[in-house]
Amino acid sequence: MGGLAALAREAGHRVTGCDAGVYPPMSDQLRALGIDLIEGFGVEQLALQPDMFVVGNTVSRSRTEGGAPKFPLIEAILDAGLPYTSGPQWLSEHVLQGRHVLAVAGTHGKTTTTAMLTWILECAGLEPGFLVGGVPLNFGVSARLGSPTRPVRAGSPEGGPVFVIEADEYDTAFFDKRSKFVHYRPRTAVLNNLEFDHADIFDNLAAIERQFHHLVRTVPGSGRVVVNGLEESLARVLHQGCWSEVRSFGATVSDFSAAGEPHDFAVLQAGHVVAQVRWGLGGVHNQLNALAAIAAAEHVGVSPADAARALASFENVKRRMEVRASIALPSAPDALPVTIYDDFAHHPTAIRTTVNGLRRSVGGARILAVFEPRSNTMKLGTMKAQLPWSLEEVDLAFCHGGGLGWDAAEALAPMGARAQVAPTIDTLAAQVAAQARPGDHILCMSNGGFGGVHDKIAALLRAA
Repeated sequence: MGGLAALAREAGHRVTGCDAGVYPPMSDQLRALGIDLIEGFGVEQLALQPDMFVVGNTVSRSRTEGGAPKFPLIEAILDAGLPYTSGPQWLSEHVLQGRHVLAVAGTHGKTTTTAMLTWILECAGLEPGFLVGGVPLNFGVSARLGSPTRPVRAGSPEGGPVFVIEADEYDTAFFDKRSKFVHYRPRTAVLNNLEFDHADIFDNLAAIERQFHHLVRTVPGSGRVVVNGLEESLARVLHQGCWSEVRSFGATVSDFSAAGEPHDFAVLQAGHVVAQVRWGLGGVHNQLNALAAIAAAEHVGVSPADAARALASFENVKRRMEVRASIALPSAPDALPVTIYDDFAHHPTAIRTTVNGLRRSVGGARILAVFEPRSNTMKLGTMKAQLPWSLEEVDLAFCHGGGLGWDAAEALAPMGARAQVAPTIDTLAAQVAAQARPGDHILCMSNGGFGGVHDKIAALLRAA
């Protein structure tokens, strides 16, 4: 919604927004764009008299225990018969119409892959518009409209201006329970991976597979579906029907595959080396993300070799293995510093792949994982049994157990003394600081602000 607000502002509209508990980097971006952010959902905002209320999917018709609406503004909008729409519907009607949309879907890696693909197209001179669920470091903003026409480029197919969008399977709004991505009507659709998530709105994996097939149904015959060849769930999606060109990636027999370590690997197309990626990212998940972006970029005329050259200067996304601090402990000023990272990982698979990427980078150095089960799925405890598996490669794990309806200590018991649970952020930070040694890598993972735990740990280490 923050990125959508940025697009509306760039298009010339006056934009305000309301939410609860907005945190960086989006709050900083909105402030820099001059977009007024109102805390809460009070009815007094009707006085703004907007031409359109664009409603995000956090808004609902739910009530408090006392019967009062949790979102009084939407009740007032409905009572007054004022115009409203969803974010995806507004995008479809006012931004995406007439553009070649490249949509990146999947349980994991959407934000990073969308940023990679956008950077590849930018380096190719296509001046893409984009909407990313984070802040790509190469651009410094999460969204822009891009060129209104497709720049003429040798070897590039004709077509409308290009727009890259992160395509989420979460529902659209309280009045539209379809997945958001069915509104985007892409000509190029990336299906990065697919496993069970969003237990608050989906009953099982089959229900999510059905939504992904709804996306496939919107891709034209002249379009391309880029699919992870390692995922049985995606094979089932395509088995339900596909009417477009399909390009696979990841498996040895896929159209696009990799040979080499994730930080330096050859790109193979139909078994032949067509490019070499040398970059600052690690992790097998990022190697797969790169293959997906390369296959999608080829559909708009960017060769794998050109795409690989662009990835060499790709700087990732804020909160994706972002180094927040490097601290020399006062007790050992000449020893290796302690490095603190911030990452968005919150699903067990994302945690495991993120940890694995760091492990490949730091070798035998100690990794201290600090995380909070914050997503709706994790809060429900649906995947608590997978947490020890997701943390296998860490030396110590620290979990914020506050606000959960299940026992985090019990879930992490298979890890024995390697895992600690704290009821508050301050206690959690103190636990981490007490265990930190020179040369440690402290990996903080959450899909929220995490109560500023990174700064709290850093402050304690500097004072130690």
